[in-house]
Amino acid sequence: MSINIDSVSLNINGVRLIKNISFIINPGELITILGPNGSGKSTLLRVISGDLLPTKGEVEIDNVPLSDMSFKTQALKRSVMSQSQQVLYDYSVEEIIEMGWVDYADNCGVELIKQKCMKAAKESFVDHLLKRNFNTLSGGEQRRVHFARTLLQIDHQYDSIGNRYIFLDEPTANLDLLFELKLIRLLKAKAKQGIGVLLIIHDLNLASKFSDKIAILKNGKVGAFGQPFEVFKSKILSDIFGLAMDVDSKTLRVTYY
Repeated sequence: MSINIDSVSLNINGVRLIKNISFIINPGELITILGPNGSGKSTLLRVISGDLLPTKGEVEIDNVPLSDMSFKTQALKRSVMSQSQQVLYDYSVEEIIEMGWVDYADNCGVELIKQKCMKAAKESFVDHLLKRNFNTLSGGEQRRVHFARTLLQIDHQYDSIGNRYIFLDEPTANLDLLFELKLIRLLKAKAKQGIGVLLIIHDLNLASKFSDKIAILKNGKVGAFGQPFEVFKSKILSDIFGLAMDVDSKTLRVTYY
């Protein structure tokens, strides 16, 4: 059981955004998508999450085509943290997090929701902000609140749902180094608990350190895919990013020139 991205392409208004992309996201893996701006990273994530229908190819979650899956089942199986999520009204932090709750049983009570909301808030280091107005927070604090909402969405006990997945588009944007590392470490811990994690980030050294596998996109295609030691080669990275790079073969640390 896994997410199978099979020969997926997307054209919009005659423009090819992604072409013939295939790979598998297994439960318990943390997979990172890297690539230059405009390479198709966010578009690919939106296709995998079901926000966009591919022009060709198919996405299957645990052997079920995404197009055949109800919205509620999709919401129970995968949660998505987008790159930009504006909140126009004066909701509290607690209310924003609770928006991630998917009602999976008639007998779930308010107390259970509150407990799980607090758990997600603590994991995301925003439990001290619950009563604050969301729109008064800094950009980094807002990202952590959305992250908590994403965690809450798949924190359920609906056993028939099976595997669960988290998709995140630049979750570390606007975060300082401390919370950036805490968030990535938490995602790694979630993967070890059996959750499949797919995220887009720009920090190559973070990707090499924490990823189980890495997909590097260029011009809407996968330029390289595999374990960090397989794709983090000086020539591969230099060719894809158009910048002279050197990779330490032992630590996989990247140096730019």
